[in-house]
Amino acid sequence: MVDLTLLGCGGGMPIPERFLSSLLINYKGKKILVDCGEGTQVSMKIASTGFKNIDIICITHIHGDHIIGLPGLLATIGNSGRVEPMKILGPQGITDAVNGLRVVAKYLPYDIEIIEVEKNNLEILEGEVLCSTIDLDHSSLCVGYNFYFKRSPRFDMDRAKENKVPKILWNRLQKSKDSIIFEDKEYMTSMVMGKERRGIKLSFVTDTRPKEEIVNFIQDSDFFICEGTYGDELDIEKEIKNKHMTFKESATLAKRGNVKTLLLTHFSPAVLEPREYLSNATDVFKNTLIGEDRMKFTLKFEE
Repeated sequence: MVDLTLLGCGGGMPIPERFLSSLLINYKGKKILVDCGEGTQVSMKIASTGFKNIDIICITHIHGDHIIGLPGLLATIGNSGRVEPMKILGPQGITDAVNGLRVVAKYLPYDIEIIEVEKNNLEILEGEVLCSTIDLDHSSLCVGYNFYFKRSPRFDMDRAKENKVPKILWNRLQKSKDSIIFEDKEYMTSMVMGKERRGIKLSFVTDTRPKEEIVNFIQDSDFFICEGTYGDELDIEKEIKNKHMTFKESATLAKRGNVKTLLLTHFSPAVLEPREYLSNATDVFKNTLIGEDRMKFTLKFEE
């Protein structure tokens, strides 16, 4: 299963009740942080998530409300005693941005590898998760993320017997990605495992106008986290000017993408009570939730 903590659901600037954009993903004890807006490490402290074990940080774009919390967080992680290297992913320009922010976090006890992402699938967390991106329509280079959490096939005893695999190898082949040579014969994982099983798809799209490519990108996602900067359709002119979306536009993407659940986030500071506008989304896509700081979710594999 995949555990999610929405650390911050604000956009533009933090307000007392709402920190800026950030999501923490926990999978098999490994952690992915998506965006690191102002207040991220404070929210992590309140939620008791810990700092040391973040493996990868994914940044959507280089606007302050999505990245300004990074230097402080990197320093705190260093102070926690971390020595293992960390990856930071982001759009073109992320290398210069991170290096610039590190002027106030120069000396870290761990190495940082910065990757400027492309649309192709990138295997992360030791190959257990596929990460892909999409170019969005914002005022700066911005990417959305898909995370696909793979699921191993079940062990198939009948198949193992049919392939005459010695019992002594059954357990080893279930856990191995490589073939095993035993008594001068090669045995492969596929000889003992059943059909592929569907994993979990998580989509994160924020700071963009609606575009057709997003529909295919989020298709059949189990959990779609999407910006809803303004709740009222009367604010559509602001949305177009600032390249954001209304609740209704986000819900329309969710419906067309056949996702299971939509979680709205990245609310404008002017939207003090997002729930007042929930019906603008649910009238289009019923299974819509309003994000709140430190809201938690658990995504489970389907049987």
